[in-house]
Amino acid sequence: MQRRELLGTLGMTAAALATVSAGHTFAAAPDDKNDSHGKCADACFDCERECSEAFHHCFTQTAAGKSGHTKAMHLCVDCADICSTAGKLVSRMSPLMVYTCHSCAECCDACVAECDKMNDPKLKDCCDALRKCSAACKDMVKSMGGHK
Repeated sequence: MQRRELLGTLGMTAAALATVSAGHTFAAAPDDKNDSHGKCADACFDCERECSEAFHHCFTQTAAGKSGHTKAMHLCVDCADICSTAGKLVSRMSPLMVYTCHSCAECCDACVAECDKMNDPKLKDCCDALRKCSAACKDMVKSMGGHK
């Protein structure tokens, strides 16, 4: 591709993006990490890490023959993915974050309920992170006017 073609393509892309974003209102960027967006994103990313560690623990328990950890293992790995997505959307102030935060809170509640059943001390940090993430996501949804 020649230089003129490349510049023309870049110009057309910029114009198209400007047209698409016209009329959409995006939230202002957070001033610091003490705002509700920053707290929610941090809680989501912390929960992602804890769920990933809990997944590994449950995996080793399941591999050792403790099949009771199987459901918790699946919920932890899935919840880690949901928390990661919610954290990313909150961080970039996505108009879709209300939906992911609502889903994330529900997923965290389901995961903590299953992990609590295990009565496994190694899952305590995960349960704490799940509760914190659920509360932060619920607060975010509430601050945005709820989820319909």
